[in-house]
Amino acid sequence: MESKDVKLSFETALTKLETIVESMESGEVPLADLLAKFEEGNKLLKHCEARLKEAELKIEQLKKERDGVAFTKFETERPGE
Repeated sequence: MESKDVKLSFETALTKLETIVESMESGEVPLADLLAKFEEGNKLLKHCEARLKEAELKIEQLKKERDGVAFTKFETERPGE
């Protein structure tokens, strides 16, 4: 994904993806453009999936914290280090 797409919000990416799908479904897109739109749509889809996964992980973490089951990294020191 290009660097400019990294900061793309989920909503913006989803809107762009919907626009691409609608144009592809219209049947009015030349074959050469169809491939480019498919590639762009695939990148946007991966971006949306990643953002959803991030949100899912945050929700799970908040649930664990709410239930008093927050896990933190346990640091240990070995003798002589």
